[in-house]
Amino acid sequence: MSGFTDAEVPNQAGKTFIVTGANTGIGFEIASALAARRAKVLLACRDEAKARAAMSRIRRNHPDAFLVFLPLDLADMTSVRNAALLAEKEPRIDALINNAGVQGPQLRHTAQGFEQTFGVNHLGTFAFTALMVPKLARSPGSRVVVTSSGLHKGAKIDWDDLDAAKSYQWMPRYAASKLANLLFVFELDRRLRAAGLPVMAVGCHPGLAGTDLARNSWWGNIAMSMIGLLFNTPAQGAWGALQAATGQVKAGGYYGPTKASELRGPSGECKPSEDARNPEFARRLWDVSVQLTGIDLELPAHS
Repeated sequence: MSGFTDAEVPNQAGKTFIVTGANTGIGFEIASALAARRAKVLLACRDEAKARAAMSRIRRNHPDAFLVFLPLDLADMTSVRNAALLAEKEPRIDALINNAGVQGPQLRHTAQGFEQTFGVNHLGTFAFTALMVPKLARSPGSRVVVTSSGLHKGAKIDWDDLDAAKSYQWMPRYAASKLANLLFVFELDRRLRAAGLPVMAVGCHPGLAGTDLARNSWWGNIAMSMIGLLFNTPAQGAWGALQAATGQVKAGGYYGPTKASELRGPSGECKPSEDARNPEFARRLWDVSVQLTGIDLELPAHS
């Protein structure tokens, strides 16, 4: 089988990874695969009981797994700041894998009043990453991984209605948040390089994977079950993130399934949309994100 799978993950002994949303689905599989390769894994999750249940599941197969619960609610900037302070106490952080994401048919808001899909999937990810980069920079060769989706292609960010005060449509909002994820990771890559920091920013996507992301919708759950049978299981959907975090990849690259129009199969380099590579969109998103979150990484804008 050509391409990257969990079998290609090298030994990670001595390294520490943070995986957001690690208690279920793809995040759980990422954490499990890293633990199997002797990494220390911080499961950054909102629900402690679910995180500890996930840790118990991992230890059934890997009794010596080195696992730590990191409380993190990406829908609350106070929690984001507290999680960064806790992670700062770790001896080292070698990679931050931003996997957590939400979507749903109902308009919901974060603790600070942001539309939840954009607030969690992008703003929470932006803020936590910005707070962690100084720590990551102290471990040369470290990486920031940001999970997008093939749905970013064709997505549009409604700059005049980021809070969805005018309208809310479930899938377009989710797709826009996934476009934001790629705009962010590519802009982060440009700024990290301009600053000369030893941190690599890499994007990834899971293809079409059957997860519980649509758990708030009964028909969504049925659809996800069928997807898992026909396309990627959560374990297969984790291959892109695992390659981005541990494989031989390019800074500013984008990795995920390479078969069936990037919907399934082993991971390899993928092609993002033109909008995702638009530096003007990326700079605008960066500035808006700093303004909304009040968190600024203060990396110089690239020329």
